[in-house]
Amino acid sequence: MTAVETEPAPAACASGTAELVTAAKLRPAQAQGVFRAVLDALARPGTVARFPSDVPGAVPPALLPVLALADLGTGVRVLEEDGSHRWSDVVSVATNAPAVPLEKARLAAAVRPVAAEEIRRLARGTADAPEDGAVLCLPVAALEGGPSTWRLSGPGVPGERDIAPQGVPDGFVAARAEAVGGFPAGADLLLATPDGRVMGLPRSTTVTIVANAATSAETGAVAEEED
Repeated sequence: MTAVETEPAPAACASGTAELVTAAKLRPAQAQGVFRAVLDALARPGTVARFPSDVPGAVPPALLPVLALADLGTGVRVLEEDGSHRWSDVVSVATNAPAVPLEKARLAAAVRPVAAEEIRRLARGTADAPEDGAVLCLPVAALEGGPSTWRLSGPGVPGERDIAPQGVPDGFVAARAEAVGGFPAGADLLLATPDGRVMGLPRSTTVTIVANAATSAETGAVAEEED
């Protein structure tokens, strides 16, 4: 068996980081609530699920899936501003999960805007082991009102569903198309807003840009219904 490349574990938490670790250690009921929201978001693409409202506000919502699902055997990656390791250290201490390069992470989260190239680098697994594909949760400004309308279809979407998220990176749809192009291998994406709403874009969903004539592309995505 090939050893998974990991990064050095963080040293003792700096002042201020210790408080964040305390906030990031989800109670069992909170972790269960995050898990349910993730399942709902991925099962009903394009609809909106909600993370538990009692999670400490200091924790960015996009980190919640990693905090709820990671453990000692799960490689994780937190995408932060260049030179910062604050949230990576928090996640490592709160979950005991090893930090690994993005390409090897089973769970990934971003606390800053994601580049399309980073989506292309996500682990995809293989046809024989699709479970090795990554889940990435990235922050967006909102799940509606964006400049492009995407039409979703596929499992979990009755007919078609249109969404228009705000704050996705340029080239997102094309990059995601590459990341899910080898279905059942591929990566699953979650879009999280500052107020704790989340939408799933699983690898099994197709998205077509319908309100941006300059870029008409097809890829996989997911939608949810506002409960």
